[in-house]
Amino acid sequence: MQDRSHMPYTDAVVHEIQRYIDLIPSSLPHMVTHDVEFRNYIIPKVRLISLTVTSVVLIFPFHGVFDPGHFLDENGNFKKSDYFMPFSAGKRICAGESLARMEVFLFLTAILQKFTLKSVVDPKDIDTTPIANGFASVPPPYKLCFIPL
Repeated sequence: MQDRSHMPYTDAVVHEIQRYIDLIPSSLPHMVTHDVEFRNYIIPKVRLISLTVTSVVLIFPFHGVFDPGHFLDENGNFKKSDYFMPFSAGKRICAGESLARMEVFLFLTAILQKFTLKSVVDPKDIDTTPIANGFASVPPPYKLCFIPL
């Protein structure tokens, strides 16, 4: 993990994958415990609210295009974005976020160190449109060859 700070492009790719697939488009519902004013709106006590993460993801320029550059500055350094929240937001953010981030990074880099990845179909013929199934938005099935280095 100490190498992560020296691998800004790889870190940007991991973040862009999470942004692009928008795996969990909505957070779990929460209840307001007292009246809250938010942007000149009153949210009454005992109302259920839910953060729709997809609405935040759509703020990215060219949100429908996969581009790790969303997370790189003009010098190629990794940059955080306030619009990136695949683990929800606020006090109820996923408790396992740091572990999940570490595991995804380690898993991907381990694969890329040991294998060459090759699509079994022409990459331009791949449809990445997610399949919505209620709570999650999962990528469609996809076949990939892992060729040992």
